[in-house]
Amino acid sequence: MFRSVRKSRNAALAALLGLTAGALLIYAQARRPSSYLRVAIEEDFSSILNRMRAAKPEVMKRQMALLEERYDLSNRPAQGVTMSRGKPIQAGVRVKLPSGVTWEQLASMAPQRIKEKDLWPAGFYPLPHPNHAEGGMVFPQFHIDEVRRQTGRDLTRFDLDYDLPDHFLPEFPPPIYLTTRSDLGDVSQGELVTIKNYYRLFNGILNPKQLEGLRLLVTPFPQQQFNMTEDRRSEEPHRGVTCFDCHVNGHTNGATHLVGDMRPQEYRHRIDTPSLRGVNIQRLFGSQRALKTVEDFTQFEQRAAYFDGDPVIATKKGVNILERASQVHFMAEFQELLDFPPAPKLGIDGKLDPAKATREELQGQEIFFGKAKCGMCHPAPYYTDNLMHNLRTERFYRPKMINGRMAAGDGPIKTFPLRGMKDSPPYLHDGRLLTIEDTVEFFNLVTGVKLTAGEKKALVAFLRAL
Repeated sequence: MFRSVRKSRNAALAALLGLTAGALLIYAQARRPSSYLRVAIEEDFSSILNRMRAAKPEVMKRQMALLEERYDLSNRPAQGVTMSRGKPIQAGVRVKLPSGVTWEQLASMAPQRIKEKDLWPAGFYPLPHPNHAEGGMVFPQFHIDEVRRQTGRDLTRFDLDYDLPDHFLPEFPPPIYLTTRSDLGDVSQGELVTIKNYYRLFNGILNPKQLEGLRLLVTPFPQQQFNMTEDRRSEEPHRGVTCFDCHVNGHTNGATHLVGDMRPQEYRHRIDTPSLRGVNIQRLFGSQRALKTVEDFTQFEQRAAYFDGDPVIATKKGVNILERASQVHFMAEFQELLDFPPAPKLGIDGKLDPAKATREELQGQEIFFGKAKCGMCHPAPYYTDNLMHNLRTERFYRPKMINGRMAAGDGPIKTFPLRGMKDSPPYLHDGRLLTIEDTVEFFNLVTGVKLTAGEKKALVAFLRAL
């Protein structure tokens, strides 16, 4: 009898252990990294809203502490230099150096030495998203306010805010220059182009196809954070975002996001929204430059970047399937008209006219195409080679986690056109470089060309003239 009871207990214990092991296995499998986002959300929206809103102050405190640690964020405009519509550009190197070293000392060290001594400047590490674990589109407040005023759409996120100060961002709203009507100058007339005013501003300037393409570029469509579902990040159900919410007036407002084409989350790159000016001379598109035409980019952007590269979640939230022969073509045709801002000191070859340029600018041009080797990747007249280059920044530091972002190298990045670059801060693909001076110091270290202080100053003067 007792033996029978003991057997029953042992059998029950074995069954319980089996169930526990099975549950742990299921849990472990559920915790494995996945290429897919969660489709079924079991938490109530009100619970998500309250939880993430309560966490927001700490999230932003952590991100702003990182920015303060990395950069001098003060508002110090350059003297006598502005963007196309008059906004001052920021002057000076803003990346903070490690204690006890100078830029000249760093430039004299081999990459391995900088790595061993942990001297890579904090501002040269990849820049995390304001909340990297969460990600998604985030817009500067000035853009949120104007879109709300014009259209009633609210692009506010309840879980986080934009992080970089306004004085480091492009002017708002930026001007629009058309390759077809250079005689008109800024055709935006100083307005943010939206669904409310596009027809008034462009009727009679564009042909019917281009006008329809522009309408689609300012029409809201569902997106990962702004949609009708319970896992959105807007308080109210949302019609979505427009192409021109990030690429404002065909340019950029500095809105940020994460690339959709890598996993897991901590390895995804932050994106500084690139300008659409001059896409007619570009040949690589998308965060990994896998798209070869602006039509490809236009067609697949709303299927990929809009939904973090996950077509499964896109179906749930309302993916906008664009028709290639009409809608995509019309949108691309308008984008192909977006021109760089005027550069009155440049000749038809894209280089400085000696009769108009200063001595320092001419010296900077000589350095650009000579000692600094910038022209190898950024040839005139548009200052891009339309290729990808791997700067191998990981030579200078050991991988480390920074606010949820694993800094382990950048991989190949696109050679962006430098024409009009003073109108397009911040710099590099993730916006980690706040000024042109920061950019010069970064590439001086990465390329090892060892520019002098005077050569750097002249190079900055030249870059401002492009």
